[in-house]
Amino acid sequence: MTLREYLHSLEGKRVAVIGVGVSNRPLLRLLLEAGIDVTACDRKERAALGALGDDLEKMGCRLRLGPDYLADLDHDVIFRTPGLHPRFLEAAKARGSVVTSEMEVFFQVCPCPILAVTGSDGKTTTTTIIAKLLEAAGHTVHLGGNIGHPLLAEADGIRPGDWAVVELSSFQLLTMERSPHIAVLTNLAPNHLDVHTDMDEYIRAKAAIFAHQGPEDRAVFNGDNEITRDLPAAAAGKVFYFTAEHEDALRRGCFLRDGAIWYREDGAEREVLPLPEILLPGRHNVENYMAAICAVQGLVPDEIIRAFARTFGGVEHRIQLVRTRRGVRWYNDSIASSPSRTIAGLRSFPDKVILIAGGKDKGISYAPLGPAVNDHVKLLILCGATEGVIREAVLTAENYSGLEILTAEDYPEAVRLADQRSGVGDVVLLSPASTSFDRFQNFEERGHVFRDLVNDLPE
Repeated sequence: MTLREYLHSLEGKRVAVIGVGVSNRPLLRLLLEAGIDVTACDRKERAALGALGDDLEKMGCRLRLGPDYLADLDHDVIFRTPGLHPRFLEAAKARGSVVTSEMEVFFQVCPCPILAVTGSDGKTTTTTIIAKLLEAAGHTVHLGGNIGHPLLAEADGIRPGDWAVVELSSFQLLTMERSPHIAVLTNLAPNHLDVHTDMDEYIRAKAAIFAHQGPEDRAVFNGDNEITRDLPAAAAGKVFYFTAEHEDALRRGCFLRDGAIWYREDGAEREVLPLPEILLPGRHNVENYMAAICAVQGLVPDEIIRAFARTFGGVEHRIQLVRTRRGVRWYNDSIASSPSRTIAGLRSFPDKVILIAGGKDKGISYAPLGPAVNDHVKLLILCGATEGVIREAVLTAENYSGLEILTAEDYPEAVRLADQRSGVGDVVLLSPASTSFDRFQNFEERGHVFRDLVNDLPE
């Protein structure tokens, strides 16, 4: 089915789009320009939409706003925003509504192979590495999904010989009934349990990335992660592993040996990428490269992988060097919205850092963070709603030995404290281990605020 054919199938039907955020605006415009009867539903009040509300109404869109925006929905087709759990639309589905999403329809109409990445951590960096490697090898790539760029409205411009490379969240995967040709599962750890029913549902959502693959498709798994290691038993396609710890058991995939990433398949093996050639800091980025190398086997030559790794400096808000000032390096790791992500960030640096952490609690345990902070942090500055639980995790860890902990009222104070207490050779790392929603709209805004505060420090 092409995009035009799909839009034609909606003619004469009433369509609701849940959420008018950035990711759904191209979808709304696409449907309205096709003459579809569209209702945009959002918790925001009309005044909060401002000019966007005016533009939508001028295009013929109905608006259903406020706290009751989900009440009694009975539209023929409902596009779910990724952040809305499907359980909130069960009543509409029982009344006969077809519940779908922008990404689900994209999988139906995309004319080219799809390569998708999911996981608890490392999704965006791995997705970006894969897309840039394919581009460097001469492929035309369409990058999108949870990385911040919806692709459905662009499907008509995609050719069969192109590649669509998408990052998928657990929320997007919850109701997916199709899988990509190449699926990558970077890792799994407790996450988003403030939205998911439980950990089992979270794992099932992530596993949907390969659940509908065929025998010629490819699925890439982390062989060192306790959860992902066991999932391939249900995979129908060709299974690839990446591992730093289980080389002996590896049949097909990437492993570490003598300071380099190697690739093995059916007994044949070769060195692909020496670790010193990877510009990005941290062991987790070595894992990201191993996952990417598994994904692009047969599509990208090794020499292109090596040349790319020497120059790729990373993705914004992911251990991004903001500034070096008076011998102090300031890093923005605002993407770290879970303890596991912050732990990976801390392990990226050989010496102890000054850590700024804290934000909104997402319903997961902070206990694992305590030992890592005590091992890798010389001064802890806490700011946000999780200040108390992070402090408790540090103080109650068996390896606590008097680490100094400061509390900041806000980010300007946190940056001032870090500036006052840092000296030549220090690293100051923003890695919150929590979501941003206590004070910011998203982790990007949080990272930009931190970046601007750091750049405003006088020379």
